[in-house]
Amino acid sequence: MRLKGIRSLRELTRILDVDRRLRRLCLIHGDQRGYPRSVISRFTRRVGADVLQLIIEEKVVRLLRSRSSDVDLLLDASFVKARSIRHPDDGRIAYSDPDALVGRNGRGYDLGYKLHVAVDHRTMLPLATLLAPANDNEKKHAPSLVEKARGVLGRAGSVVRNLIADSQYSSRAVRELAGESVIPFTANQRGDGVLRVDRRFRTHGPVELVAEYHKRPLVESVFSCLKTQLGLSVNNVRRLGNVSVYVLLSLLCHVLVREAAECLGRPEKAVSPTFFNV
Repeated sequence: MRLKGIRSLRELTRILDVDRRLRRLCLIHGDQRGYPRSVISRFTRRVGADVLQLIIEEKVVRLLRSRSSDVDLLLDASFVKARSIRHPDDGRIAYSDPDALVGRNGRGYDLGYKLHVAVDHRTMLPLATLLAPANDNEKKHAPSLVEKARGVLGRAGSVVRNLIADSQYSSRAVRELAGESVIPFTANQRGDGVLRVDRRFRTHGPVELVAEYHKRPLVESVFSCLKTQLGLSVNNVRRLGNVSVYVLLSLLCHVLVREAAECLGRPEKAVSPTFFNV
């Protein structure tokens, strides 16, 4: 569904009846009918977010073991829109999704969730993920993301070298999570010879910090791929647990594309899901 841009289970069941390639992948033989919508929906619920997290972690560890070295950890969060409208009596909450809350979405505010991730700068693989209501500040979840990422890297024989994030993470507590932190100071924070980013997104400060900070857009490219090519922008479910499964399925596709590219000896295609969707 994610790789082919299929937007609903009904559409998937229709395609499974006619698409020979998908039928072979799903082990549907001859004149057998494709899986009904209820079976696919029930399977997704039974797998759950915890199992999907474990599957993603195992695949990430396996891919990182072949590249054992220090890692620059990129932190960021992206908005996931809720499938609901605001409550008529309280505009801060959702009418049909009690877990969704209003938070910042770009320059405005919207109803939904935020996907918090820690990404490896070389492979752009998600080392740690967390879904939370949109009103949660990024700094709140940074410690758990870094701790979880360290655990994954430890299993792969790697360590965190630098922690790179935007000014939303600018605090002493976050900077102390890693030995070296590349996080711009905000305008109301004092400091001499520190990294800063102005309103036009121009970076100022020590040359070595500016060079390291320029790795941060890599995490933005991960979010862009998830939303434009792997279905993250089309949320059709409600409640935090269900949205977590929906988000993790897109992340799993992102990891599987990297795995397929490495197995084929074409690592440059790891950021091109359309290469495999033929």
